[in-house]
Amino acid sequence: MDFELSDDQIVLREAANQILSEQSSSARVRAVVDSGGGWDRELWASLMEQGWSGIATSELLGGVGLGWVEAAVLVEALGVYLAPVPLLGQLLVLDVLSCGSPTETSLVVGGISETHRSDLIGGLVSGDMIAAAGFGCLAAKQDSSGWILSGQTEPIPFASSADVVVVRAAAGDGQERLFLIEQDTQSRPAAESAMDQTRELARLSLDGTRATELGGPELVNRYIARGAIAYSAELLGAASRCLDLTVEHAKERVQFGRPIGSFQAVKHRCADMLVDLEGMRSSTWWAAWCAEVADPETALAASVAKSWCSDAADRVLKSALQVHGGMGFTWECDLHLYLKRVQLDRVSFGSAAWHRDRLAEILRARVQSGAGVL
Repeated sequence: MDFELSDDQIVLREAANQILSEQSSSARVRAVVDSGGGWDRELWASLMEQGWSGIATSELLGGVGLGWVEAAVLVEALGVYLAPVPLLGQLLVLDVLSCGSPTETSLVVGGISETHRSDLIGGLVSGDMIAAAGFGCLAAKQDSSGWILSGQTEPIPFASSADVVVVRAAAGDGQERLFLIEQDTQSRPAAESAMDQTRELARLSLDGTRATELGGPELVNRYIARGAIAYSAELLGAASRCLDLTVEHAKERVQFGRPIGSFQAVKHRCADMLVDLEGMRSSTWWAAWCAEVADPETALAASVAKSWCSDAADRVLKSALQVHGGMGFTWECDLHLYLKRVQLDRVSFGSAAWHRDRLAEILRARVQSGAGVL
């Protein structure tokens, strides 16, 4: 069985790397960081011209019409270059909204009209509108006018610039649902000071906020799985770049008259980093493929990928710091930028522990139903 990317997907990856190497260089990313964090609107406009936002959206809805493997290719490239753009959340929200259109399997049971849904999809595909995707579960209650949300979200990337935010919330019956919150200049939260300044972060503090229901548990599960896949892909990209930086440093740094890469201890550490990276790659691509073909194993594959990638990326970054030595902690070294993004990505859309618990629930249900675990 061939687990490699197709020729077209390889061309897509090469094109993505070329664009980002030129337009999301270390200097460009540092310019965003030095300005206090945020995002690169010029880069965003360039990526929208290439159709990145609609990569996994049906052509009938104005998208490119590819799938989640191609989306993962692009998100991995974001991780490699720390691209300060809101693409990841954009892809997740578009996936949710597309589920309610006549061109996709309808999972949406909410009250959003087809006209409004079409307008939102068009704005997000073009990049004229910005979306953000939240994970933490809020409280929801329903009255005669609709749904009301309460609680505070986790820090959500680009929520302070988003026109729409998707969140999940549980009502009194314990059932989780997905909700759409539409924001304007008055209701957007202020960006918060954060360790990772390669992107904006903000919490939504909701107290009686009106929201539109998008769907129930089935759509929530789809949303969680694709969010886990997307963040796994970004972790993969960041970890792969850190391995490359570490190998380059080990070849150039001389100690005791020899490059440190010639020492056995350094070789072993780099080899362990590669083993972790290959595990990240295998699990992420499997999960992306499952999502693309709507495989019944998608939820399981996504949680396997996120639980492995969250822990493995942490190990890779720690090893990269060890090999770099004291300079790895300095402002001049790019490694600290990757470390900060990885620390947030590790817990976004579920930590490793959260997804291991989710895996246990999936497998327990199989055993109780009499089905096999494998």
